[in-house]
Amino acid sequence: MPSVPDAELYPEASGPAKALVDRHQAEQPLKLYAGGFVLQRVWLALEEKQIPYQYIEVNPYHKPQSLLSLNPRGDGNGVKLKPLYESNIILEYLEEAYPDHQPRLLPTDPYEKARAKIWMDFVTTRYQPQSQDEDVAAETDKVRQEFLDRLKEGPFFLGDQISLPDLVLGRGLGIPAESQGRADEAVWQRWRTWLRAVEGRRSIRETTSEKDHYLPIYQRYADNTAQSELAKAHKSWKG
Repeated sequence: MPSVPDAELYPEASGPAKALVDRHQAEQPLKLYAGGFVLQRVWLALEEKQIPYQYIEVNPYHKPQSLLSLNPRGDGNGVKLKPLYESNIILEYLEEAYPDHQPRLLPTDPYEKARAKIWMDFVTTRYQPQSQDEDVAAETDKVRQEFLDRLKEGPFFLGDQISLPDLVLGRGLGIPAESQGRADEAVWQRWRTWLRAVEGRRSIRETTSEKDHYLPIYQRYADNTAQSELAKAHKSWKG
């Protein structure tokens, strides 16, 4: 039996993600500390903007001091150039610190930028895909519908260009397969258009690990049976 709850689950990147990790081992001023299945928002942004970085893989169940010095909770991503943690904060920092790296992932218009930030926070704090709890599932459905109602013509959240709200939500929607949406099939078709656009991004494809390795831990989160300190942190905070 492992001494750390959930620690028997595969923590490393695999498949396409492993190949990308291997390509980012060279020393760089900007260092990304991340685990194989942990939220990949920051990684996606680095890849979208083609910002040079060194990927330092950490086991989130056996946190090294190098990660804890950046992120005292040790519950997700950390970036070291000037130490930062909490994914949404890091995402905004990357936009401000690397203005010459394209694409821009936040609008320049102040109102549209504020709107995007509201939805980043909204998804981060309220969206719990695949939960088996009926109250949580109902809230998730509500969030999903509100997010959909605010989608522009698309295919992305803010229009024809990918942006941070798309990266924050990623693929964690639980979208049913074609023709499986029952009475809501027309609504799900709109979601599938969005999902196809997101999944078509190189950043998504290349930061994805093999499903066999990350689905067991996601299932534990969904069933509310994950017991590690990392899991407890994510239940109370999704940064």
